[in-house]
Amino acid sequence: MKSYDIVIVGGGPAGLAAAVAAKEAGNDNILILERDKELGGILNQCIHNGFGLHTFREELTGPEYADRFKKKVSDLGIDYKLGTMVMNIDRDRTVTALNREDGMFTIHAKAVILAMGCRERARGALNIPGFRPAGIFSAGCAQRLVNIEGYMPGKEVVILGSGDIGLIMARRMTLEGAKVKVVAELMPYSGGLKRNIVQCLDDYGIPLKLSHTVVDIEGKEHIKAVTIAKVGPDRKPIPGTEERYTCDTLLLSCGLIPENELSVSAGIEMSPVTGGPVVNESLETNIPGIFACGNVLHVHDLVDYVSEEAMRAGQNAVKYINEGCRAGNTAGDIEIVAESGARYTVPKTIDFGRMEDILTVRFRVGDVYKDSYVSVYFDDERVVHNKKRIMSPGEMEQIVLKKDELIKRSNLKRITVRIESE
Repeated sequence: MKSYDIVIVGGGPAGLAAAVAAKEAGNDNILILERDKELGGILNQCIHNGFGLHTFREELTGPEYADRFKKKVSDLGIDYKLGTMVMNIDRDRTVTALNREDGMFTIHAKAVILAMGCRERARGALNIPGFRPAGIFSAGCAQRLVNIEGYMPGKEVVILGSGDIGLIMARRMTLEGAKVKVVAELMPYSGGLKRNIVQCLDDYGIPLKLSHTVVDIEGKEHIKAVTIAKVGPDRKPIPGTEERYTCDTLLLSCGLIPENELSVSAGIEMSPVTGGPVVNESLETNIPGIFACGNVLHVHDLVDYVSEEAMRAGQNAVKYINEGCRAGNTAGDIEIVAESGARYTVPKTIDFGRMEDILTVRFRVGDVYKDSYVSVYFDDERVVHNKKRIMSPGEMEQIVLKKDELIKRSNLKRITVRIESE
């Protein structure tokens, strides 16, 4: 059995940033395990710009952003294995993995960082009626076909779901000569960033139909047409509102799911809201020495935030190895509760004795709120009351907690995040 101080599962933007931060924090014994044939993760197929504005203060494409971190990994001499599938993680941080060169092998780590990313929700989870013909793709699959493989999925396109990948592919397919006829979204609001709605749909005259879904797919060998219909508050189609669109391609952009099969099998406590692990202020799970960051923890809207979060995970993993930042003791943890419009928070608990001077708490709302307030309560005392012009589920929100303010309240038991109208 081989040994490393830190094993990072996943070589995408989260894994790379965590590795760089851990190395710069003084640990020289780090290994990245990546199942793909190259580092960079999903960024390798995201050839559009808009990345890096927070991290590098300039606008980059996905491959350019990934290359910045890949170069750092190379310059710092961090070990990695490509084409390597992690099969299991035990509670004692023993990692079992498989590749062609080494076969099945095990590694014992002093700390493990989970950075497996997320996957798209497949058609089977959407309960769309109709046949199962060729021509139905997830938006991410279509993105890889166009941007990396050089294949066009089709010429007449309907998109179900308004997640960011679907919006970006609406523009991409249009630029490649396809006709995107409509983007249908089940919810009464878009699941993507506002800037992507403007730049990818409005700028190209592509209609977005909110509160609509696909109710029928035509074609046996290959898709020929889809029918969409308006849905009511119960999310069920309203008879008489059907619209038929001929098409040869249907792209699905209906949400992302954190890749947490390994986390579940390891016995890590999971959040039913995010689908990711429950973590403390150090991004450490309920199993001491196992950390989580990036889209495996909760789905982010900006890769810059993924990198920022992953760097914290890398630094805290080094701190755990050097000092034992948790050692299984959670008695001093303060719970952060999300309610009244806030769906969840990351982290879920904090110990101000372990936290840095400033802690960013990120969360999402469950609906569209206009001219409302983000309020934070320390027990029953409201300490933050910030007005926001608009908040939507597609964009992440955040609050900042300061250590010196928490220390003043040594008997604090609970922090509550709420959305309030006044």
